[in-house]
Amino acid sequence: MPVGKDTRQRTMDSFMIKVSILGATGYTGSELLRFLLFHEQVEVVKVTSRTDIGIPVGQVHRNLYKLTNLTFTEENIEEIVELSDVVFLALPHGQALEKVPQIFQAAKQKDIKVLDLGGDFRLKDPQVFEKYYKLKHTAPEFLKKSVYGLTEFNREKIRKSNLIACPGCFPTGALLALLPLARENLLTGDIIINSATGSSGSGATPSEGTHHPERAYDYKAYNLFSHRHQPEIQQELERFNRNPIEVTLTTHSAPMVRGIFTTVYTRLSKEISEDQLRDLYRGYYEKEPFIRLVDQPRAAVVAGSNFCDISIASQGRKVIINSAIDNLVKGGSGQAVQNMNLMFGLDEKSGLGFPGTHP
Repeated sequence: MPVGKDTRQRTMDSFMIKVSILGATGYTGSELLRFLLFHEQVEVVKVTSRTDIGIPVGQVHRNLYKLTNLTFTEENIEEIVELSDVVFLALPHGQALEKVPQIFQAAKQKDIKVLDLGGDFRLKDPQVFEKYYKLKHTAPEFLKKSVYGLTEFNREKIRKSNLIACPGCFPTGALLALLPLARENLLTGDIIINSATGSSGSGATPSEGTHHPERAYDYKAYNLFSHRHQPEIQQELERFNRNPIEVTLTTHSAPMVRGIFTTVYTRLSKEISEDQLRDLYRGYYEKEPFIRLVDQPRAAVVAGSNFCDISIASQGRKVIINSAIDNLVKGGSGQAVQNMNLMFGLDEKSGLGFPGTHP
């Protein structure tokens, strides 16, 4: 049944979370709406845009046509805070540095929650942020308040937080592949991560990197030794792993629209059998609703879903791990909704429990 703020019925026995999305015209905003409009305990009350003010959502996101009567509005922080329980920021990097302080200042004593899908609060060291993002960090006081939103490894902190820094898409695939080893202090030395992404990772605005004739039959590496997600991966691994490690992330532009396929090469601090490794991963992930241990991850299989598929192989101390996610879902909006569910005490699968498409 079509849903939206105008058709949603509020009931006494079901608390409805009022949601606003800042910057909802891009792919991330579109995916947030795709999930939230069908979430049984969500009412989307505001979606903002700088370029499409007054235009119905269904005219911008054609997949949502006739599913909602929402219209894009101009941003008004005071009004958004007054109407909302939670605000998603689907904005370019740098803009949340301004918006987050404004939201919490306007909220005063109101218990409002914010999920930032950009990179402004992921890196805890403002100097590292400034080096990789080429921006001055103007809200360092919020770095201590923000919680890194990798759901499977930060669940309890996410539940208690009012500000979530949702992980980047490349770090999500890489960290889910590596963190069981880091938690057991099994990583040491160089960790090589090769990740290939689809064109949707570059956003809705066309560029040489995303224009189909330029990309459809091409494959290339980019941002060598300078990708802003590399220090994010290093930071989170070092939270758990005590041995010295050095992460090298090489990102690749692949001829697909959705998905990130990651291959990790690492050497363990001690030799354990492949069966023991598989048991280790099962121990961490068997009860995780969105992590699947498989023989052969495929980006196409998880497309459109919040699943992360992982495989692991070893030879002596050498280990190769593969993971596949949808960059816009588990690597973006889906993980953000999963975190929102936790923050409000809901089943974290709410609004997300569906598979990818096949073929």
